[in-house]
Amino acid sequence: MDLKSLNRTIEQIADEKGLDKNAILEVVESAIAAAYRKEYGKRGENIKAKLDLKTGNINFWKTRLVVDGTMVVLTSEEKKEQKEKSIEGEEALALYSADRHILISEAKEIKPEVQLGEELEFPLEEHEDFGRIAAQAAKQVILQKIKEAERDSIRKEYQTREGEIVSGAIQRMERGNVYVDLGRAIGVMFFNETIPGEFYKIGERLRFYLLAVQEESGRLPGLVLSRSHPKFVSKLFEIEVPEIHEGTVEIKAIAREAGSRTKIAVASTMSGVDPIGACVGPRGTRVMAVTNELGNNEKIDIIEWFEDPDKFVAASLSPAKAKGVEISPKREAKVFIPEDQLSLAIGKGGQNVRLAAKLTGWKIDVRSLSRPDEVLNEGVAETEVPNKETAESAENEEKVEKSKKEE
Repeated sequence: MDLKSLNRTIEQIADEKGLDKNAILEVVESAIAAAYRKEYGKRGENIKAKLDLKTGNINFWKTRLVVDGTMVVLTSEEKKEQKEKSIEGEEALALYSADRHILISEAKEIKPEVQLGEELEFPLEEHEDFGRIAAQAAKQVILQKIKEAERDSIRKEYQTREGEIVSGAIQRMERGNVYVDLGRAIGVMFFNETIPGEFYKIGERLRFYLLAVQEESGRLPGLVLSRSHPKFVSKLFEIEVPEIHEGTVEIKAIAREAGSRTKIAVASTMSGVDPIGACVGPRGTRVMAVTNELGNNEKIDIIEWFEDPDKFVAASLSPAKAKGVEISPKREAKVFIPEDQLSLAIGKGGQNVRLAAKLTGWKIDVRSLSRPDEVLNEGVAETEVPNKETAESAENEEKVEKSKKEE
């Protein structure tokens, strides 16, 4: 056997597929064992092979399971009875096979201390010449096992990265869905996970939020990507702002209408650290890096988070300045705004107050200081969010489920 060539091939496959060299060697050994069984063994035999890369020698052996009458069906007369038992719902025993099983009475003659359920090994004659059919069988085993190993490796790798940022190049677009080359795998960004109004070019490299890793039978794992998810913005800030990564600044809540506007509430866990200033960065460089990744079409409002609902609700309507807040036990708040800032408080199409309501989890009624009895945003703000963590609201959970169904 050409060990140098074999070693080189194993290393090449391991590097290309991102697999462990020992895992590839086990695949090769399984294929050699399959070829041996095809050429020299019997169909039911459990044959194994061990390749010594130092000497090039291949050792073959078969294993037989130590059993007794309670573990297998010993006679053909019992076969019918066993079939009837399985029909009635009882677990049927396997039929005894001399190729795969050995009775404990016989096994004790070979190994006195043997136990039921133990496997005994029986050396086989060494062979190196295999026919065309056996070689083809070995090739199929290698291809299948490598695909399985690659699939498991990719799934394990990306499962640990679920909920994180990944980068990739746009590969193709089909029916509104965008397929992204992530290197070892292909991810898909469904139409409802794209940023409205954003255009994608083949070969363009972008960042994505890894929304879910789905199992696909017989294929590589399905990687569901998103650029519209609120946590995509959170993770971008975590990358750009060292204080968030270190934990001295926390993102407490986020509300987003992708492609248009995002509100993010931040708080400091250390005295002397300005959470808003940390996120904005020197001359706005940090927040600009995030908006650039979002295509420069999305406005980001960074506000300070307060435990006091009066202050938090007032701050959430930024850039408008609230002059007073009245709250009720039903999580409803009346916010009084100067006449000249009402349009800022409500926003175009009610967007500002709607996002403020999502961010805080409070129903917000915007009122003018000069007309305190008149609700100005009635029917505009959607305030069904039950808590402050709007990024993980039911709306986004439904997105994930919808993505899975579409796949």
